[in-house]
Amino acid sequence: MATPLDLEEQEQLDELKHFWKTYGNLISWVLIVVMGGFAAWNGYGYWQRTQSAKASALYDEVERAVAVGDLTRVERSLADMKDKFGGTLYAQQAALLAAKTFQQKDKPEQAKAALTWVADHASDESYVQIARLRLAGVLLQSRAYDEALLRLSKPFAAAFAPLGADLRGDVLNAQGKPQEAITAYRDAWQHMEESNEYRRLVEAKLNALGVDPKATEAIAGASK
Repeated sequence: MATPLDLEEQEQLDELKHFWKTYGNLISWVLIVVMGGFAAWNGYGYWQRTQSAKASALYDEVERAVAVGDLTRVERSLADMKDKFGGTLYAQQAALLAAKTFQQKDKPEQAKAALTWVADHASDESYVQIARLRLAGVLLQSRAYDEALLRLSKPFAAAFAPLGADLRGDVLNAQGKPQEAITAYRDAWQHMEESNEYRRLVEAKLNALGVDPKATEAIAGASK
């Protein structure tokens, strides 16, 4: 049998009823929002994991197509990647891999399309810069010199800048602009580590144009 409430307990109960009557709806909505946000976060995390797994599987398909040299499958799989998982790193990696295969198979237009997509849409800046360099190389081979220089005109990060300068020198040299090419090659040579083997290739290009960068550097140092 329930015992009757004393006066103090009755007052507390009345205060609780009043509080809930005043703030009950607000508390309920806050709880709904909080729990809904938690559920949405968990749902988004699950969706991301699912998308990543699907993108990984499709990337594997691109790799298998590349391994057997099936360019039709490469194009189809890459198109699926860009359409369904274009925002993932897998798509950017797949496009770079496909472009390399297209170049090896003498398909410059397909290579340019894949590299242009990465250069213009990749979320990872390193992939963007790699794509710009490789795209400029393909354009150079296609003798689209102005377009190649346009792709090289935007500054590169420090790690990629010497390669960009070297490639710019190649384009300028192909255009019959040796003095401008020398300037670009010197820029590349000066910003490469002495231990970098590629620096020797840039030095050879300067030598072919009648310039010894080591001698020039020594003269500049002596005049200081």
